[in-house]
Amino acid sequence: MDLSFYTSPLSEELRDEGRAEGRAEGRAEGEARRAAEDVLAVLAERGVDVSEAVRERIRGCGDVETLGRWLRRAVTAPSADAIFG
Repeated sequence: MDLSFYTSPLSEELRDEGRAEGRAEGRAEGEARRAAEDVLAVLAERGVDVSEAVRERIRGCGDVETLGRWLRRAVTAPSADAIFG
């Protein structure tokens, strides 16, 4: 059985690309997780009640831009639900 493909430059390049993609995905997930916690921290600091459903929606969001928008709204929102509006 010929296993030369697994040690070829092409296979090394494919592995390197996979590693780079994995690192980028991990960074993006970390940024989203941090942004979600920032939104929740602002709401908590302001004394705004956050239901479990809202908490799950915030933590479940993987889009950093959306979370940034919610964070800006969290500064003045009268309720946790209002950040989604």
